[in-house]
Amino acid sequence: MNCLILIGMMGAGKTTVGKELARRHKVRFADCDHEIVARTGVSIPTIFEIEGEEGFRRRETQMMDELSQESDIVIATGGGVVTTPANRELMRERGVVIYLDVPPAVLYERTRNDRNRPLLQVDNPRQRIEELYRQRDPLYREVAHLIVGGGRGNPGTMVRMIENGLQKLAQQKLKNTPCEP
Repeated sequence: MNCLILIGMMGAGKTTVGKELARRHKVRFADCDHEIVARTGVSIPTIFEIEGEEGFRRRETQMMDELSQESDIVIATGGGVVTTPANRELMRERGVVIYLDVPPAVLYERTRNDRNRPLLQVDNPRQRIEELYRQRDPLYREVAHLIVGGGRGNPGTMVRMIENGLQKLAQQKLKNTPCEP
């Protein structure tokens, strides 16, 4: 195992699945957002409030650059990491990128009561999730080496799907097209 990078929408399960994947393979797990909070000492909503989304994205790129240089690591990214071209390039070059593709309806159910998601603090969070999904899904697919359909099964099931997909990828020698387990 080298550097595995989990991408997908907020609520896709990147942190939960990433922790389980790292535990099973006895490697380090890092959540990009949690690392930013630990370094700054403030919450993501506070960073958005003070620096705006642009300031947060700069911090996110710095963190991705740092974390993706490690080996034997599973990284859970924030949902918007793919909106920055530099992040897409970094992830694609330095790791195996795994897209947890979860339908917007499931994402809404998982995130609707979470106040730590600044982009969902709007009048219609369900509609916002659908908009973000439409905007980001093509970017996730562009950067992904592996696409895993999420929203069903427990973290252990998701990890097994990822492991099966990684085996297929190893056999394909990381072609430029995503594969689905």
